[in-house]
Amino acid sequence: MPDESHVEDLWQGLSDSGYQKCTTLLQNRRSAFGLCAAMLGRRDNDESSNMTDAPILIRSVEVLSDDWAILKKFTFDYRRRDGSLERQVRQTYDRGHGAVILPYDPERGTVLLVRQFRLPAYVSGHSEPLIEACAGLLDKDDPETCIRREAEEELGYRLREAEPVFHAFMSPGSVTERLMFFIARYSPDDRIGQGGGDRHEGEDIEVLEMALDEALGMVDQGRIIDGKTIMLLQHLKLKGLVGD
Repeated sequence: MPDESHVEDLWQGLSDSGYQKCTTLLQNRRSAFGLCAAMLGRRDNDESSNMTDAPILIRSVEVLSDDWAILKKFTFDYRRRDGSLERQVRQTYDRGHGAVILPYDPERGTVLLVRQFRLPAYVSGHSEPLIEACAGLLDKDDPETCIRREAEEELGYRLREAEPVFHAFMSPGSVTERLMFFIARYSPDDRIGQGGGDRHEGEDIEVLEMALDEALGMVDQGRIIDGKTIMLLQHLKLKGLVGD
């Protein structure tokens, strides 16, 4: 930055034309700065307005646990139906997304299920292993690749076609997982192994083959109490995909 004496020398030597050019330049720059300031102010006002009208405003996110899955605590403002904002705190449990499949044999009227120990059910008072449809987490795979792999590992069957039927959040009050549901035709010729799951992952899975009506009867009796399994069994029955 020039000192005061240098500025004075420049000022004294400034011609009228040079003075006019400087004045014009300063005026133009002031106008430009004013325009930019106005535009920035309008942008800030627009963003503030958009945020004010937003249905959800996330205020903070805190990771409470990052182990087998990720547990987060969210503080957010929720816009109620009357337009008012309400501060809320919720937790989410993120274990990734998953896929589930129910193989069925339309000729014999049977389905393939598995039976395995589930710790959350056990500590909630259900001591018996759960009867379920074959399922697994996607990890880095797409849903169909995932469920074909799980069918081979858990059921011991190589399924020819996996048909997606719907997807659903299974416990949206706290769990972020979205589950993709599949069905697939199978026959005894599709069996390639004993199944049973991956021992290195602690799986100890029993493969069950039973009639669809028997499985639906077990739902009525309270012996099949897994949500995803009940949904697929009822889907087969509603669509009439397995003969009586």
